[in-house]
Amino acid sequence: MNSSPNAASADSRRKHVIVVGGGFAGVAAVRALRRSNVRVTLIDRHIYNMFQPLLYQVATAGLNPGDVTYFLRALRYRQKNVNYRQGLLASVDTENRSITLRDGGQLSYDYLILANGVTTNYLSTPGARTYAKAIYTRSQALRIRDLVFRHLEEAAATPETVDGLRVVIVGGGATGVEMAGALAELRNQGLFFAYPEIEHDHIQVTLVQRSSELLKPFSKRLRSYARRSLEKRGVDLRFGQGVREVHADCVELNDGTRIPADLVVWAAGVTAHSEVAEWGFEQGWGGRIVVDEKMRVKGQESEFAIGDIALNDLDLPQLAQPAIQAGRYVGRLITDDMAGKSSKPFRYRDKGTMATIGRRAAVAEIKGIPPLTGPFAWYSWAVVHIFQLLGGRNRLATFANLVTRYGQFWRVHPNPIIGELRPARIYGVEPEQGRRAS
Repeated sequence: MNSSPNAASADSRRKHVIVVGGGFAGVAAVRALRRSNVRVTLIDRHIYNMFQPLLYQVATAGLNPGDVTYFLRALRYRQKNVNYRQGLLASVDTENRSITLRDGGQLSYDYLILANGVTTNYLSTPGARTYAKAIYTRSQALRIRDLVFRHLEEAAATPETVDGLRVVIVGGGATGVEMAGALAELRNQGLFFAYPEIEHDHIQVTLVQRSSELLKPFSKRLRSYARRSLEKRGVDLRFGQGVREVHADCVELNDGTRIPADLVVWAAGVTAHSEVAEWGFEQGWGGRIVVDEKMRVKGQESEFAIGDIALNDLDLPQLAQPAIQAGRYVGRLITDDMAGKSSKPFRYRDKGTMATIGRRAAVAEIKGIPPLTGPFAWYSWAVVHIFQLLGGRNRLATFANLVTRYGQFWRVHPNPIIGELRPARIYGVEPEQGRRAS
């Protein structure tokens, strides 16, 4: 049944809120406007919400990509005042309160919320963008997973010419540590037995960290635990050296050392998307948009920035909780603003930080309780991350896969979740060339 003209007219009279970005911050803002007398348009370059903290599990064959993605249009099932549009923001006209998308579409707004997140920062390192693999999108995670297994199959088929698999991870933050731990666990529990043609020590995982410690936001005790846990799992840790250049077959450190690499995973930092510079807003460190104490874009009244893209005096960590809390805050602020009420400045309530290292090994700093390590930290990490997922199916599938891979008290040989791998060579050409020719 079509909407009546009166209903359409009433809808057009409501204030229009545009939210750019369907990540933690954007979805939180949309949900905070659920009971407000507004119409919301959510814009994202993807048609899904992506749970970025678990992408490394997709990259290491622990989760299906569908476990960590959620159809953004499904938000309408419980919130009728929201619509979705796929697109990429090209420009913002704050004077006329309108935006233009990359496809030429134009939309007017009463309030604009920028929550489009950030992307990988290669730190101007020569060769990094060309040869290193980022892990910030679903397609990137799948590319890493497929490269791992393609190389293993080549090594198993031709052990006389291909020794094994050498992975170098650049960056000792949460993403780098979690990726290194997951790869080491996969090697130790699964790949060693699944690939008898490859010597165990020929599957190597190396983590390169510029500073002398891992997981700098955590306490010294937890940083030390993370280091010991990775070393116990056979991860080669290289501290105190930055990356001078990434080559096709190795990573060159600042001291000239070259670490052979079949796969380089870049987890050394983030920066704003390049298109942000075209929007005309003041940018700070990492290209992030400068906002005031109420998350308003500096110098603007109806434009807000939240999540990783926002930069204010609070120096918020680029994590899920600050993004979710800022999204909820701005949603409430808009509701109050329409009612003529004033709002207090945004205040972040730090609930803690977590990172997993491997099977029943993690670190957690949760407000109000002592720091956690080991199984208790791992189960706490699992519960928090599962409940942050959107959708019951996602939670159930993720729970089942994580428990199967890590959760038992007995050691198991997990069955990796893999994709479609073409033969290593098709008619004498590389797989990519074969696909183009077919």
